[in-house]
Amino acid sequence: MGNHERRWLLKTAGRWPWKSESLWPQSNDSVLPADMRFNGGHVVSIAAYSALMAVSAAGNLTVLGLILRRGERARSRLNHMLMHLAIADLLVTFLMMPLEIGWSSTVSWRAGDALCRVMAFFRVFGLFLSSFVLICISVDRYFAVLKPMRLRDAARRGRLLIAAAWALSAVCSCPQMFVFHVEAHPNVTWYRQCVSYNAFPSKLSEYSYLGFGMLMMYGLPLAVIIFSYTSILGEIYRRSREFSDGDRFRRSSLGFLGRARIRTLKMTIIIVVVFFICWTPYYVMCLWWWFDKDSAMKIDFRLQKGLFIFASTNSCMNPIVYGAFNIRCECYVSVTDVPSICSVCTK
Repeated sequence: MGNHERRWLLKTAGRWPWKSESLWPQSNDSVLPADMRFNGGHVVSIAAYSALMAVSAAGNLTVLGLILRRGERARSRLNHMLMHLAIADLLVTFLMMPLEIGWSSTVSWRAGDALCRVMAFFRVFGLFLSSFVLICISVDRYFAVLKPMRLRDAARRGRLLIAAAWALSAVCSCPQMFVFHVEAHPNVTWYRQCVSYNAFPSKLSEYSYLGFGMLMMYGLPLAVIIFSYTSILGEIYRRSREFSDGDRFRRSSLGFLGRARIRTLKMTIIIVVVFFICWTPYYVMCLWWWFDKDSAMKIDFRLQKGLFIFASTNSCMNPIVYGAFNIRCECYVSVTDVPSICSVCTK
């Protein structure tokens, strides 16, 4: 849910290594534990998020500019969804990434409780929205290829999907504002952190909340992407078999279907692999923290931060992956037109 990498900074009072305030000079940071001081992990965060911010801003602003330049009338339904995907990734770029850079620089939280809750919402809102828009694109492509007779409802369905993506993102992100709050260290009272400490009545409720976030942000999008694009690939293969048994005129379309099948196969592999690579290291690290925090704490801070940062790389890859397959030319879907089989460009 985006809160895992911060919650370990504030452990329960009974597990702090030193309980006596006399052992915690309030003017000397050198005696603080390594995870409460500026360390190599924070250096990795600042450098990585700065680089990701530059790459993501360049890619998503380029995609957004290309789509907006075409105008509303020339914009396809798919490009409309890609526009929302770029907006979602730009929210990650200009809200979450600067927050992480600033937070890594200060280590402790210095912006007050209200901003802690607001930023906790926006830390995950863009990530949720990006994942849900990817679901919208996958579902739209699925209907365009496998249900071409429903094209009359396509525009309305597309608008409903995008509206649902925004609404669900807000609903899934709102609990962050109640879970996160500013908490002072039980011994070093001047040290404050924006954490989820003491927000859950039991471990079961905490793990349920975290599991729900993992399901909605990672599990569900991955399942929909795999199902949609493998179904599209299967439909291309099925129709190519039908054309191979047709007359000479239909046989002339086999070359196109062969190229469409190859291109769709490449697209499917790239989309699934990129999503998997971007999100899996992050959730592997999260699961490690949830189920074996003691051993997870022994990992080098730089490696910890590096694995957590992987989630943000998806915002950098989306404009490359989806832009490369969909922005550079247009495909029009119709019941009788063979190119509708792929709904992506084959030129």
